[in-house]
Amino acid sequence: MNAVTRRVVIGTAAVSMALSLAACGQAGDNGSGDAGGDGKTIGLLLPENKTTRYETFDRPIIEAKIKALCSDCEVKYNNAAQDTETQKKQFDALVTQGVKVIILDSVDYKATKSWVQQAEKKGVKVVAYDRLAEGPISAYVSYDNEKIGRLQGEALVKALGDKAKDANVVMINGSPTDPNAPLFKKGAHSVLDGGVKKVVYEQDIPDWSPDEANKKMGAAIDSLGKNGFQGVYSANDGMAGGIITALNKQGVKVPVGGQDAELAGLQRILKGDQAFTIYKQIKPEAETTAEIAVKLLKGEKIDDLVTTKVTSLTGEFKDIPAKLYDAQIVTKENIASTIIADNVYKAADICTAEYKAACEAAGIK
Repeated sequence: MNAVTRRVVIGTAAVSMALSLAACGQAGDNGSGDAGGDGKTIGLLLPENKTTRYETFDRPIIEAKIKALCSDCEVKYNNAAQDTETQKKQFDALVTQGVKVIILDSVDYKATKSWVQQAEKKGVKVVAYDRLAEGPISAYVSYDNEKIGRLQGEALVKALGDKAKDANVVMINGSPTDPNAPLFKKGAHSVLDGGVKKVVYEQDIPDWSPDEANKKMGAAIDSLGKNGFQGVYSANDGMAGGIITALNKQGVKVPVGGQDAELAGLQRILKGDQAFTIYKQIKPEAETTAEIAVKLLKGEKIDDLVTTKVTSLTGEFKDIPAKLYDAQIVTKENIASTIIADNVYKAADICTAEYKAACEAAGIK
């Protein structure tokens, strides 16, 4: 090999190594890859983007609040797109980069135990956001999720009216890897098991997939017949959309509930396709989480921000400092006094041309 050839080979190898190191730096942080260990960086890991709330509300609210409280703080953000292994890589990358506080909304809560334990050994504080992750968590901010399930059950019973006691109900539950899903289910069952005749068909839906919910609803209609059920519980609005499409295809009209007050869900409520949703004020949840993260970053106490203690779903981790917010049922009658009054969406966002008449009928201008 002559000198020129050798220089080219060595140069190529160096470039190749540099590219591969750069790729490693990108694995968890979309390429920001700096050390981040200066006590000014907070990691933010959200679980999925099928539910519109995360990118539309949670992320921008958390980032804005952190900036307001700590102008020179940096937020390293990633969305796992519902993939546990992707989220693990994102989490590990943040720890490797020296990030000392991570806000984690887990894809699969059971998988996080070893991550959080390893992070704790390196002095990293983890704040569980919206979903309670497994492990030695420093704080948890969410809602009273069993109560949300009860609200969903109560709203469906109310939508069924005097026919509730004789009504058969289909239940389409959330993702088995989401720790909130069994709490929604438990709360809903606590009402429906005594409030309706029978739950005649029930399925958990991986990844909260609207397409899968649509398929399961189609299977339920095939199994039960078009008159074999009088209402449908949907754990969230995204799946309610898939369910309602399946019902409409078969010409079935029954009350369907949801959760999250998604724009499309609110429009379906106004149109009469969906009976209700559950409105969870994301702003206080997101801002409290940001406040806790900044305080932990600065080594300050968080006692004034947490009001209760919780135990992990496995029962292994106890006395986790927590703040749990309440939620409320939203129907056609109170969209204006809740969603619009709180500036979640403006009337103009909801009342597009297709829904203008429905908005006017509901007194929304």
